[in-house]
Amino acid sequence: MEHQSLYRTSSQTSVLQTNKVLKNTYILLAMSLAFSAVCAGVTASMGISPMMALGMNIAALVMLFFLNKAAQSSSGVLFVFAFTGLLGGSLGYTLGYYAGFNNGPELIMQAFGATALVFFALSGYALTTKKDFSFMSGFLVVGMVVVLVAGIANLFFHVPAVSLAINAAIVFLMSGFILFDTSRIINGGETNYIRATISMYLNLYNLFTSLLHLLGAFNSDD
Repeated sequence: MEHQSLYRTSSQTSVLQTNKVLKNTYILLAMSLAFSAVCAGVTASMGISPMMALGMNIAALVMLFFLNKAAQSSSGVLFVFAFTGLLGGSLGYTLGYYAGFNNGPELIMQAFGATALVFFALSGYALTTKKDFSFMSGFLVVGMVVVLVAGIANLFFHVPAVSLAINAAIVFLMSGFILFDTSRIINGGETNYIRATISMYLNLYNLFTSLLHLLGAFNSDD
């Protein structure tokens, strides 16, 4: 009886801890996404150059290093906003570019809506079924390596069809990562809500930009 009582107590504690991580992750994710969107709107209205956008991306990568160091402390939250603000700000150039299309605002809203739909559908599925998607880790890592190599190669060859294929692959990979990362939180594989927030933010950021590129390629009136 004593062993059963200890097991139940341990199980209940684990569930409470998981629910706390999940709640904190979604709260911080919502706040950082809103902040990122504001930063993107500001830089888009400013008409930032590609070089400024690249500089903000590089600064975000540097910030990611410090963020990982501070993930175990409350100061990590500040680094989350700095990181997502920089990435959001760098998105201003891309948004400004597509906003210049005849149907630009519609394309941006379509990409945003599709991103939200994919996120809620896949996260909802993972939360409802509580299925363990850890088996996808190998496939996702290999997929990201292939996409990275193909992306670097296409910087030199500039083949539009390859660019479309890369963006389509990123959409599928980010969808897989949403399932994988949500599953990790639910099953106790990720217990740090700051790291979980950054992982989920990057999933959504890459999903949105790739969907926008795809929609822009197929629906441009230019």
